[in-house]
Amino acid sequence: QVQLIESGGGLVQTGGSLRLSCAAPGRIFSTLAMAWFRQEPGKEREFVAAITSNGASEYRDSVKGRFTISRDNAENTAYLQMNNLKPEDTAVYYCAARRSDLPNLYSTLPSWYENWGQGTQVAVSS
Repeated sequence: QVQLIESGGGLVQTGGSLRLSCAAPGRIFSTLAMAWFRQEPGKEREFVAAITSNGASEYRDSVKGRFTISRDNAENTAYLQMNNLKPEDTAVYYCAARRSDLPNLYSTLPSWYENWGQGTQVAVSS
């Protein structure tokens, strides 16, 4: 079990920026595939972005060009930089992780991930 500690949510105006952080204390961080999902009330959790253990990334179409996922293995932390935020980005954002024996694995499905953060609220006002 990997503990994931999220931070960085908040309230911003349309066009603003936020950076989410997901810390995973421990020596295995470099072997983790990391991802961000988001969920609105009454809706299913949806994929936002993922980064493999070797640094390859993938995004949902609606955030491409605005969001950037990254990782700092020395700090055991993954980040989601969100720029040009829109009201439709409003949701609770969750960090997810799974230990991967292969460096290029990730998934857009929540069920693939074994560990989850507590969630952080992102609200974008119009």
